[in-house]
Amino acid sequence: MLPLALALLLVSVAGPVEAQTALDPILSRVSEEAEAFLQNIPKTLTQETLEQRSLRPPSRFKPRIGSAAVEAQPIRLRVREIVSEYSVAGLRGSDSHNLVEFREVISVDDKKVQSAESARRALSLGVQSADDRIRKHMLEEFAKFGLVDVATDYGLILLAFSKRGIENMTFHPAGEGQIGVDPVTILDWTQKTSAGGELEFHGRQATRRALSGRLWVRQSDGLPLRVDAWAEAFDSAKRLIRNEATVDYVRSSHGFLTPASVVHRHMVDDQIVTENLYRYEPFKMFSSDAEIKFTELPDDAPGSQPPPAKKK
Repeated sequence: MLPLALALLLVSVAGPVEAQTALDPILSRVSEEAEAFLQNIPKTLTQETLEQRSLRPPSRFKPRIGSAAVEAQPIRLRVREIVSEYSVAGLRGSDSHNLVEFREVISVDDKKVQSAESARRALSLGVQSADDRIRKHMLEEFAKFGLVDVATDYGLILLAFSKRGIENMTFHPAGEGQIGVDPVTILDWTQKTSAGGELEFHGRQATRRALSGRLWVRQSDGLPLRVDAWAEAFDSAKRLIRNEATVDYVRSSHGFLTPASVVHRHMVDDQIVTENLYRYEPFKMFSSDAEIKFTELPDDAPGSQPPPAKKK
């Protein structure tokens, strides 16, 4: 059986200084968008749909008679769909400025787990007490629903392109392309150190790896529209393990970029073992969308008690 893996993308804002003079105008615009993202994304809430397609080992059941008894059992394809309430917050007590993703599951394969309102209440409590224990519990919930090779925090990869984060990268022009109707300039990027890279968990072991990828910026105004990222290494069995992701961003109605989709692939020896497709509804701001209630009224608060019954 293939080992379960968890890839977390923790983006750091620390790094050595090195000028990227030829690309400074583009990178300056990208870092501005990353800063706006950092300031605003923790104030939002949305609904996330995760579709996971994974290759599973052959069934343990083996027929004892007939031709099927001698035939090799095929690898199975498993498809799961998880819908969650989704928000972003910093970890309580952390000295860094890292943000992480939080989720509360609503349904699994169209089967209701809890109401959206209940999920929002649980999510708000988790965000307010955001520490490693709460985060671990949320990830364990995903595993309980049968997900494997879970990847999280890729939607926040734009944070890696803060002003200080860019100083921890090298960039090289990689041509031009097209995203929808927009002509784009493509830049290859590589982190110089693993400080802001991918954090992988295999059992109790944790390893951080530097990331490489591609940055797609709109030619008309330098707006970052897409970020590709990947990291690879050999495991203890000498297999080449690669995690790669493509994150598409759109400008929200509130004026800052938000993730529209994330495609993550977990590969073993160049074979895709698990593919995670995350899709996001439009992000809502806690401060401006009346239907989002991040906290509940206490029992003795004005308006929290039902009105008295009318006398007949």
